[in-house]
Amino acid sequence: MEITLILLIVAAVSVGALMKSVFGFGEAIVSMPLLALLPIPLQTSVSLIGLAGLTVALLTVFSGWRHIERPVLIRLAVSTVIGIPAGLALLHLAPAIVITTGLGIFLIAFGGYSLFKKNLSRAIQRPLLNNPGWVLPFGFASGVLGSAYNFNGVPVVVYGTLRRWNPDRFRGTLQAHFLISGVFVVIGHALGGLWTSDAFLYYAYSLPAILAATALGVFLNKRIPAHNFERYLFVVIILLGMVLVFPKS
Repeated sequence: MEITLILLIVAAVSVGALMKSVFGFGEAIVSMPLLALLPIPLQTSVSLIGLAGLTVALLTVFSGWRHIERPVLIRLAVSTVIGIPAGLALLHLAPAIVITTGLGIFLIAFGGYSLFKKNLSRAIQRPLLNNPGWVLPFGFASGVLGSAYNFNGVPVVVYGTLRRWNPDRFRGTLQAHFLISGVFVVIGHALGGLWTSDAFLYYAYSLPAILAATALGVFLNKRIPAHNFERYLFVVIILLGMVLVFPKS
């Protein structure tokens, strides 16, 4: 196994862990396209990021526990579990080029949404989706995207924005959802045959970097103007999506 490949994998995973610990979400959005550019199977990348995301969630969930919106979290957990098998089926049945292209399109769409969501939030003067049932399709989408791409947090980010959660409720509920859904997603990966010896080996190599990146992210979260850094980061996400949609021949 080449040391260069291992270092690149560790770097991709640690950048994602830093993203999640600073902003509360997004490690797969950063790490998955970077890993897709490396010569490792997609299934290995998915299971690796699943393990890494669960690790970060375990390390960060307790700081926002008292701000969790528990009724929403319960509905999210139930509907997420229902969506996990659909995501696993998508991962096994769809050709790799379809998955990576779909991943790139999704990154471009999500990055564009994230860049303009502040204008959207200002335009919305009251919370939307007040009916408790609205959380169910977002939870289902979280299960599908989580088991297929490890993007289980993205639908919850959209839902929380439309509900106009305050920052503490947003971060606390999101981290708790990551912890619960992350456990189910990792179990789904195991039952779906995605776990490989390479994934665990890469995870073992990456663990010290994950711990360091999480500690650094918690430190930075309290000391940097996150809105500026976030804007630049979402531009990078869009560019990474373009790389996946328009790969070099």
